[in-house]
Amino acid sequence: MQELLVEIRNCTVCEAHLPLEPRPIVAGNKNSKIILVSQAPGRKAHVENKAWDDPSGKKLREWLGVTDEVFYNPGNFAVLPMGFCYPGKGKTGDLPPRKECAPLWHPKVWEEFKNVKLILLIGKYAQDQYLGQEAKKNLTENVLHYEEFLPKYFLLPHPSPVNRFWRSKNLWFEEKVVGKLQKLVADILQKG
Repeated sequence: MQELLVEIRNCTVCEAHLPLEPRPIVAGNKNSKIILVSQAPGRKAHVENKAWDDPSGKKLREWLGVTDEVFYNPGNFAVLPMGFCYPGKGKTGDLPPRKECAPLWHPKVWEEFKNVKLILLIGKYAQDQYLGQEAKKNLTENVLHYEEFLPKYFLLPHPSPVNRFWRSKNLWFEEKVVGKLQKLVADILQKG
């Protein structure tokens, strides 16, 4: 699997469409238990070449109930964004992930995982891709009905500060869903 990750990190397929040089960010190993399928790296992740090392990542680790050390252990969590490179800035946040990445690389990466216990679909792009016809009409409905997608998937909004309005409108998520997520994650990590 490490050879495949090196190949992905050297990918330049969508270079002409990126605002900065390609710097694909992906992490994990064959024993990763929880796979984080998310949007695309932000500018800070691109600069530092480290996923989830920003306010979004801090909030995500809070939701998961894990420390940085546990989170960045590839035996625990793998990072598999829909777009591996920073796509650029849009009006209200980053642009959507490039469409080339997931079809090109995801199937190859999934073949390498041997110990997946849970897939976190973080945000609408990941949910649309992986739920297909099973997706609800919007992200709120997906997350509200997350139990329908267990035990394979757990659906989350993106933890970006840009989504603070969504979180303030949907207090039920942090009041009722996050605790269940933390318990599930703790059970998976404890059992190995």
